[in-house]
Amino acid sequence: MSRIVTYSPSRTLVPTYECFNRCSYCNFRTDIGAGTPLSLQRAREILAGLQGTGITEILILSGEVHPLSAARGEWFDRIHSLCELALEMGFYPHTNAGILTFDEMARLKTVNSSMGLMLEQVTPTLLDTVHRHAPSKVPKIRLEQLEFAGKLQIPFTTGLLLGIGESESDRDETLREIDRIHCRWGHIQEVILQPYNPGTRESWDKAAFDPRRLPELIQRARQILSADIVIQIPPNLVADFRFLLDCLEAGARDLGGIGTIDEVNPDYAYLHPDILREKLAREGWTLVPRLPVYS
Repeated sequence: MSRIVTYSPSRTLVPTYECFNRCSYCNFRTDIGAGTPLSLQRAREILAGLQGTGITEILILSGEVHPLSAARGEWFDRIHSLCELALEMGFYPHTNAGILTFDEMARLKTVNSSMGLMLEQVTPTLLDTVHRHAPSKVPKIRLEQLEFAGKLQIPFTTGLLLGIGESESDRDETLREIDRIHCRWGHIQEVILQPYNPGTRESWDKAAFDPRRLPELIQRARQILSADIVIQIPPNLVADFRFLLDCLEAGARDLGGIGTIDEVNPDYAYLHPDILREKLAREGWTLVPRLPVYS
């Protein structure tokens, strides 16, 4: 069994934190009208400071604008321009901007190495709880996004958010849906198994997902998912290093994008890759960087 685990040297650009969804566990969003969009000039300054540092992936991570909003066109054009800028300056863009139309995804394909969208869970019962005020979290809409990516042959990342009210059977069904779509199109590069961890900005008041349950879930996911789909675990959300090692032994092989700040979980800091590499090496694992598009 391979003892290699990968990660992507990454930095995040946020076009806007404003989002029309109100997921009760969110620590990312701000209200509409409460933020200032990222300018291209500021983005250029940030990217210039990253050149020559070993950073390869620029994650374009955005709050969502309603599809019928008059601001939708300007929002999309800004995302597209940020991707163009990142390419121009020698980086590989990876966009996760929520629900997109087929035509929007087709346009972004031309300026992205890969893209992503968390499926989270396919159970509709969450629309009565944590997703009550999140119209774009309707499972069939998010599944359609995965299908769009497949039709367009966009290398894609998706994943499950664990501990938001789903059952074990819900998780299995979500994994099976991801694999069903991948078996048709062959475009899913990796599936993130992201344990819920509470943050200081959310309105939800629930306990964190128990990381001791992750190895068994990884083994289950490895049984359901096709062999060419990599399982990713965010290392900053598994506080005890022993549990992270258990996740690798169970079949996880990627740690995702590692940068300065996890914008989705800002209360949970990353270990520097050099420190993480040394800790893993002592346990017989080799940490190597990868690009946001797999070979």
